[in-house]
Amino acid sequence: MSFPLLTATAVLPAVGAIATAAVPAARRSAAKWLALLVSLATLGLAVAVLVRFDPDGDRYQLTESHSWIKDFGVRYELGVDGIGVALVALTALLIPFIILAGWHDADPLETKSSRWRPTQGFFALILGVEAMVIISFEATDVFLFYIFFEAMLLPMYFLIGGFGDRAHAGTDENASAQRSYAAVKFLLYNLVGGLIMLAAVIGLYVVAGNFSLQEITEARANGTLTMATSTERWLFLGFFFAFAVKAPLWPLHTWLPNAMGESTAPVAVLITAVVDKVGTFAMLRFCLGLFPEASKWATPVILVLALISIIYGALLAVGQRDIKRLVAYASISHFGFIILGIFAMTSQGQSGATLYMVNHGISTAALMLVAGFLISRRGSRLIADYGGVQKVAPVLAGTFLIGGLATLSLPGLAPFVSEFLVLVGAFARYPVVGIIATVGIVLAALYTLVLYQRTMTGPVKAEVSAMPDLRVRELVVVAPLIALLIGLGVYPKPLTDLVNPAVKHTMSDVQKKDPKPEVEAAK
Repeated sequence: MSFPLLTATAVLPAVGAIATAAVPAARRSAAKWLALLVSLATLGLAVAVLVRFDPDGDRYQLTESHSWIKDFGVRYELGVDGIGVALVALTALLIPFIILAGWHDADPLETKSSRWRPTQGFFALILGVEAMVIISFEATDVFLFYIFFEAMLLPMYFLIGGFGDRAHAGTDENASAQRSYAAVKFLLYNLVGGLIMLAAVIGLYVVAGNFSLQEITEARANGTLTMATSTERWLFLGFFFAFAVKAPLWPLHTWLPNAMGESTAPVAVLITAVVDKVGTFAMLRFCLGLFPEASKWATPVILVLALISIIYGALLAVGQRDIKRLVAYASISHFGFIILGIFAMTSQGQSGATLYMVNHGISTAALMLVAGFLISRRGSRLIADYGGVQKVAPVLAGTFLIGGLATLSLPGLAPFVSEFLVLVGAFARYPVVGIIATVGIVLAALYTLVLYQRTMTGPVKAEVSAMPDLRVRELVVVAPLIALLIGLGVYPKPLTDLVNPAVKHTMSDVQKKDPKPEVEAAK
């Protein structure tokens, strides 16, 4: 029997979470190192998955299937396509950097709030989220996916509410109240989406008789399973609503700025660079795979919502005074581009959307983590409290600039390739949609460059005059992310070769072909 590699990638961080939580209270340093080592070992397993995966092979590879709840047709089924492999690798890559960046974020404070900062719990929760996200990217049983799609809400709730940002204006009581509000809002929004999805999951079982993604898609393709049009549309809406909340898509986005603003910078990265990707991934795997006709039916409305997310998120980012909330609204705009690429129903758009998920994760991690280092030095999230940082901390300012330029998709950095493909895919089928979406590019340049100008340039403010530059641990966090942004920006072929075959399968599911260019033949 072959080694269950996919199971191992999820079980290892889960076991590591339990072990980290069990470390004695006085051994905080041991808990940190244990969590880091577990995350690095998980990254090693993810690399093994990447190496063993053949992009030109079967659609789902490294599959595992075991009977679980036999009476209800629930199976423990795992398998990855090129899109799943890319996102498993992204998750495993980012977690060690998140742990390193948050090395001191849960150290006890000499305040009443210190009781909410058990170091072991902080790092155990991060590993727990990693395990649940990875198995969500691997699950090919709809019920199995649903369980972990919902279960990851609990550790995230405690990470937001129990380990909030220390750089908070106001009293400890006020800060605690705002953290609690953000955590509860996050939980309620996602629980409502999950409950609606649960009804749709039950409905799918009634119609299909099982929860296996592969069996259902094959049965639909060969005509042995048919759904009434109204039934398929209702089921699609139940799934899509939950994924749109997680993504997040306007108008279901309002939990994200609160959650990211009140979280520590590493937890904010965990939210938007890791957890939220489950929503957009699930749109590709489950919405388009299970409900192809309903996906095409809903496309016009979804494209409008994606455009609103792009423009609305960028406009609100321009007007922000809080650094972390600015990045949150920028992420809402970027998720609009991802969803636009998915529902453009072109191979360029869907390849671009998948690349965008990966590249947005890297660029947002780079920008937010450097912003977190900046905020921890000054003790404030307000843009107005900074100025002239590049003169006293040039390395910090330089890495902040590269992260910002990646966020605005500067050519030569990884997100440019993603955004370009999404826009090409949108223009090919919906030219007007593509034209409107380009406004988001202009606004991204505005909010990014204005943020850099106000924080890093100009006269040195007295409060930042003694600010230290990046330390060794912080450089270890940032340097690999910057290298990846440049490397994938210059040479994205390994990533495109990985995801393009999976995108072809998705296009086949919805029975769509790329529109032919309207070019007059040369005489």
